[in-house]
Amino acid sequence: MKRNIKTHFQRKWMTGKWTANKPIVVIMLCMMLSITGCANPEDVNQDSSKAPVHESAQESTQESAQESQQPYVLQFSALTSEGEEFTSDRLAESKLTMINVWGTFCGPCLNEMPDLGEIAAQYDASEFQLIGIVSDVMEGASESELENLKGIIEETGATYPHLLLNEELYMNLVGASEYVPTTYFFNQDAELLTYVVGAKSKEDWISIIEELKGVL
Repeated sequence: MKRNIKTHFQRKWMTGKWTANKPIVVIMLCMMLSITGCANPEDVNQDSSKAPVHESAQESTQESAQESQQPYVLQFSALTSEGEEFTSDRLAESKLTMINVWGTFCGPCLNEMPDLGEIAAQYDASEFQLIGIVSDVMEGASESELENLKGIIEETGATYPHLLLNEELYMNLVGASEYVPTTYFFNQDAELLTYVVGAKSKEDWISIIEELKGVL
């Protein structure tokens, strides 16, 4: 049975309960309340009991195995900022997928996006891909909101795909993000490997990527 990501992380850092049959309006209201703000590593990672931090792939896998015999598998269908359909099937195209949940209001998110754009460009797509999820721009957003989003993507050089928030993305991934940016890593089977809260330097991201690639 497919596991809900909020259940997957509940023991560590989620509070409250999610009811999947709530209307979309309530879902998005909860989203605005639960994603409390931007996060730099120094802001949230001083005490590992208060927020999740990067772990080695081996440690993360062992902990997931203790929580359940089955890893969390991501499923979604969404639209990109360019209006193109994008599904979780695309994760099978790369050995490692990095999904960065960010917000247009978030300084640390915007500051690291030029580095993320460079990282996305330097890897072969069969080995690594990077996807953004915009936590504050929903499918059906106004033309002005979409133009602002496209302007940010162009100015930062973060030209990898960016997904607009919808109900499925919220329930299956974004709803587990207490802060932005939060970044998740998945293998070719769309299984969650590990996650990182807060922005990082280009060198730190490459180190994490290389570590994860080395165990796949």
